[in-house]
Amino acid sequence: MNKSRILAIFVIAAVIYPSSGCFKKEQNLEPAMNSITTEELANNVKILSSDEFEGRFPASPGEEKTVNFLKKEFIRVGMKPGNGDSFFQEVPMVEITADPSARLKIHSRNRTDSFTYGDEFMAWTVNATSKESIKNSEMVFVGYGIIAPEYDWNDYEGLDVLGKTVIILINDPGFATKDPDLFNGRAMTYYGRWTYKYEEAIRQGASSALIIHETEPAAYPWSVVKNSWGGTNLRLDSENNIPSPCVIQGWISLETAQKVFQRAGLKYEEMKSSALKKDFKPVELGLMASLKFLNTIRRTRSRNVIGVLPGSGSPDEYIIYMAHWDHFGIDPDLEGDQIYNGALDNATGTSALIELGEAFKKLRRRPSRSVVFLAVTGEEQGLLGSYYYATHPIYPPTKTLAAINMDALNIYGKMRDITVIGYGNSDLDDYVEKAAAEQGRRVRPDPTPEKGSFYRSDHFSFARVGIPALYTSSGIDHIVHGEKWTLEKKGKYTMEHYHKPSDEFDPNWDLSGAIDDLRLLFKIGCRLCQTKVYPNWKEGTEFKALRDSAMEVTAEK
Repeated sequence: MNKSRILAIFVIAAVIYPSSGCFKKEQNLEPAMNSITTEELANNVKILSSDEFEGRFPASPGEEKTVNFLKKEFIRVGMKPGNGDSFFQEVPMVEITADPSARLKIHSRNRTDSFTYGDEFMAWTVNATSKESIKNSEMVFVGYGIIAPEYDWNDYEGLDVLGKTVIILINDPGFATKDPDLFNGRAMTYYGRWTYKYEEAIRQGASSALIIHETEPAAYPWSVVKNSWGGTNLRLDSENNIPSPCVIQGWISLETAQKVFQRAGLKYEEMKSSALKKDFKPVELGLMASLKFLNTIRRTRSRNVIGVLPGSGSPDEYIIYMAHWDHFGIDPDLEGDQIYNGALDNATGTSALIELGEAFKKLRRRPSRSVVFLAVTGEEQGLLGSYYYATHPIYPPTKTLAAINMDALNIYGKMRDITVIGYGNSDLDDYVEKAAAEQGRRVRPDPTPEKGSFYRSDHFSFARVGIPALYTSSGIDHIVHGEKWTLEKKGKYTMEHYHKPSDEFDPNWDLSGAIDDLRLLFKIGCRLCQTKVYPNWKEGTEFKALRDSAMEVTAEK
């Protein structure tokens, strides 16, 4: 082994792997932490989620107000521009607005059934074209639509779906069976996410992919599907866009699925049960699908907002705090309230960036490493802004120690615990454990892992490129009301307010628990700024090899 190779391995070991005494002596953090207050947090949440900001849809007048407000606040608390001399990173997008008169037509031998856009199916085109359609596309039920060699699972085995329409179950087999030895048991894997299912359908050459919606395995009701994907959708735009062969993607309601299977002479529940077995074989339904979309296309740009507090010792090394500023804007077709204010989701996390920036600025001694505050666009459209940053980074990924994500803070009060979404994935858990213990709290894994929350927010974009990413959520053990009460409150929000106009600021929210969480995340950031080692992913996670490889290449240069 040559000397440069030995040196590279030594550097990787020194940088990546934790050792005793990894923290330098800390300054007193209390004065800075005390600047994080419920009053300031609530005031900014109230502003960002007001009707004046028009639901914060990307590339809209609401965006202009949002990003300029954030720029002003970042300057006020003392941040420097995070992208050269600018606080903005432009994100090229294409806006695709579908004609809602579209109808999904299912042809059998003797009749044609027509299903309405919004109520019975929700679909969109992924290509930025004014017209897209499928006509008499053969329909195939492909179970969960998963190819997972590590689980010896292949729902497409022996099947050619070129030009066909695949019908897919949501989540993965472990959820339905609750078998801990099947996939990851009740905890959703990435194979259970709708994003994976479309990606696999594209790889297989399907012309369209429709996922069957069920509330429990999807983790949200049909209204969320309708509100999230109806009307105008955004995609990242680039000069190198390659048209997708899977021209239509979408969902069908459970009731629609049952009718489709009945038309094929099959029972939906029996087909669903058959898909739980490794020897499942795709089922040709003997039906044809037709669907035509007329689209209005507009190419536009949105912006990530980026501020930085330069480090005093190693300013070329970075800790990133992030939150998404966007929501769903205005739907003029709604009766009554038409503005998706997005107060909890995610004016709370966006406002937290301002509070944390102010706290870091108030430290008596500047952190050794630079602290970046990143408010990303397009999360609600599929993690667009964070994906764009992760693939067009301003700061080198190998010099980025961690990304800390904040999405929907605690509005229910103080908790005895704090949740780490994806607990056990990275060394960042150790930082949470230490900070939580100092607050007299315990750390717990996601109490509802079947929702697949690790794959549903912006930290995942960073994980996919190897950067250790942390996403905490409020605990569930309320200091007064306990766990059952908290879970009921969260469930009520999901069913009644999530991705709906009713997600509005409520002066009766108890943000004291959110302040606890932000002070905890502040401590973690301070310690990451001073630690002698880089955190890494744990053995066995899908991101560790990517991080190790990137760090090794950097060390060899």
